[in-house]
Amino acid sequence: MKAGKSVYFCTLAELIAALARAEREGRLQERIRFFCRPALLVVDEIGYLPVVPGGGNLFFQLVNARYERGAMILTSNRGFAEWGEVFGDPVVATALLDRLLHHAVVVQIEGSSYRLRQHAELMPEHLRSKAAITPPAINSAPRPRGRPPKNPQLSATS
Repeated sequence: MKAGKSVYFCTLAELIAALARAEREGRLQERIRFFCRPALLVVDEIGYLPVVPGGGNLFFQLVNARYERGAMILTSNRGFAEWGEVFGDPVVATALLDRLLHHAVVVQIEGSSYRLRQHAELMPEHLRSKAAITPPAINSAPRPRGRPPKNPQLSATS
């Protein structure tokens, strides 16, 4: 909790597993209320692992319950056009995206994997080009830290 705001972080697989377990135990609404409490819910790795049958419906119920009530951050390696495949149901994916994108700010990140950049030279060339991994620049000048000067002319003459 920072600045008085509560945050809950989980992967989509963990979230759906918790919702499915609660549904089997007859406590689904209680678990949905639990995930609605935090001011921010962060759901990571959408599209990395297959969603179990019925998982898309469970996730939709949570998204619908949080709709216009709580903020969410979602991360995915898949474009929105692929969400029907991710959730196994294009209708559920459309309903999810309808609610998620209504007030959303979408940040699309493209480029090299920062995790693999240090070891790019160890990867075979055909995989390196697929993952858009480029080795780090050798002897590159370090980037300046901190804020830029308020008046660039003064710093140039100093």
